[in-house]
Amino acid sequence: MKIILLEDVKSLGKKGDIIEASEGYARNFILPKKLGVEANNKNLNDLKLQKANEEKITKEKYDEAVAFGKELETKEVIIKMKAGEGGKAFGSVSSKEIAAAAKEQCGMEIDKKKIQMPDAIKTFGVYEVTVKLHPKVSAKLKVKVQEA
Repeated sequence: MKIILLEDVKSLGKKGDIIEASEGYARNFILPKKLGVEANNKNLNDLKLQKANEEKITKEKYDEAVAFGKELETKEVIIKMKAGEGGKAFGSVSSKEIAAAAKEQCGMEIDKKKIQMPDAIKTFGVYEVTVKLHPKVSAKLKVKVQEA
């Protein structure tokens, strides 16, 4: 019996896969637990429409991320820090502070978890920080750290 999986099922397949299952397994396990539906013409057509819709949404999100990335690369965020002895920065700049400054100065909502920094910024100067907007899209944001 052909089944369209509605959820990921261990050892069978992922959501949306069409699998071949024995009659008894399908009727006694998969169908009653709503893990899948029978692969008839109506359900196959619904699956095709659902996959087309998901592809469209994924493409829209990708295009939005590319546009946001281009806009982000033109921006610069300024963060002021106290200076310690010898003109060194007192403390460090974290991704949370960069996200807050970007929202305040540029009006851009950036998730602090998407800001990728190898190390915390501990000195004054201009830095380029990578922001991962989408699995395939990254952008560079200029961060200028100044003495307060």
